[in-house]
Amino acid sequence: MFQTMNKKVSIILILIAIFYLVLSFRLPAYAYVPIDSDIVPIGLGVILLLLSGMLYFIKDQEQQENKEHILKSELPVILGVICFIILYIALLEVIGFIIMTVLFLFLCSWFLGYKKHTVNAIVSIILPTLIFLLFDKFLQIQLPMGILPL
Repeated sequence: MFQTMNKKVSIILILIAIFYLVLSFRLPAYAYVPIDSDIVPIGLGVILLLLSGMLYFIKDQEQQENKEHILKSELPVILGVICFIILYIALLEVIGFIIMTVLFLFLCSWFLGYKKHTVNAIVSIILPTLIFLLFDKFLQIQLPMGILPL
């Protein structure tokens, strides 16, 4: 059942997706909104569940031949990105979606070695702003404002 790394990872992701979906279905419903706040989390949970299920059935012969393992030199990078994600989650409500997402995208890309800082800054500013406008104006879903006075 757990012969390859893909199968091990897919089982873990399936369990995470099920837990995430259970929590998503427990979100409170709001009476006067066209799209409720649980639509996006439920959709993301279903997508994660489907992709995790597909990963289980993918045969990866190259990984089987190369003895699956994480290089010790890659471990600090993985832990660094995990720390960025934890900080992002912890500070999202306090600082706000736009500022935290800009900082997360820029700093994480820089940490991972992306050298074009101008392009990185432009993308890091435009993408969260467009996502915020999409959620706020089109979907009428409030994202955390944090310290911004919008």
